[in-house]
Amino acid sequence: MGAREDVGDDLCAVVLAAGRGTRLRPLTEIRPKALCPVGNVALLDLALSSVRPHARDVAVNVHHLADQVRDHLRGSGVQVSDETDRLLGSAGALGHLHAWIAGRPVLVRNADAYLSGGLDVLLHDWDGRRPRVLGVITNGPADFGNVRYVGASLIPAEAAQRLPDAVGALYDQVWRPAEVRGELEIVLADGDFVDCGSPADYLRANLIASGGISVVGQGAVVEGRIDRVVVWPGAHVGPDEVLHDCIRAGTDLTVSA
Repeated sequence: MGAREDVGDDLCAVVLAAGRGTRLRPLTEIRPKALCPVGNVALLDLALSSVRPHARDVAVNVHHLADQVRDHLRGSGVQVSDETDRLLGSAGALGHLHAWIAGRPVLVRNADAYLSGGLDVLLHDWDGRRPRVLGVITNGPADFGNVRYVGASLIPAEAAQRLPDAVGALYDQVWRPAEVRGELEIVLADGDFVDCGSPADYLRANLIASGGISVVGQGAVVEGRIDRVVVWPGAHVGPDEVLHDCIRAGTDLTVSA
């Protein structure tokens, strides 16, 4: 069931794509993390595809290598929120978009989260009154009890309206206070989740998307041998090269994963 049946036609979506991608360097010195491809589709496009069935209006915030993201989105109808001068965090991103959100509830999606399932389970039967987060049960680091947040949430209109245009996190300003009050709704995600923050996790997301085989981008040339490798569009693997468990960008940048 989509958001339009549950909370009306006023739900908007904000895709958070402004991170610096520090842990994914040097790949993110070439392109922003949101434009790194998973299964030959930019992470940003995967995120947009997941929110568009549920929200008529979509905004994307930009910071690191912002011009690349703007060029990528040109003609898409997506609202671009400029944070090039100041990275605002997840709460500040919504506060900065206060006029555009215009009193609506917000579907928030992290561009760097790979989710193989859709967001229907997150939207199902939401009444728009309580914050809701999508998560997975984990034995490792968690955000809410034994649940790890997977990069998609619903923010009620009233909560979104209170967020200031200042640096801040949704965890501190919305989710944790709601959890203390017993008002935070947690929904478990369908499918696979990967936070594409490191080369190893980025490779893992690609292998999930491809069914475990190497991913070769458009225009890439592979003359050597590859195994569990992501070859970026236009990249080249020479005839004498044997690559495994890594990402190849260009002709000579190889990032081990």
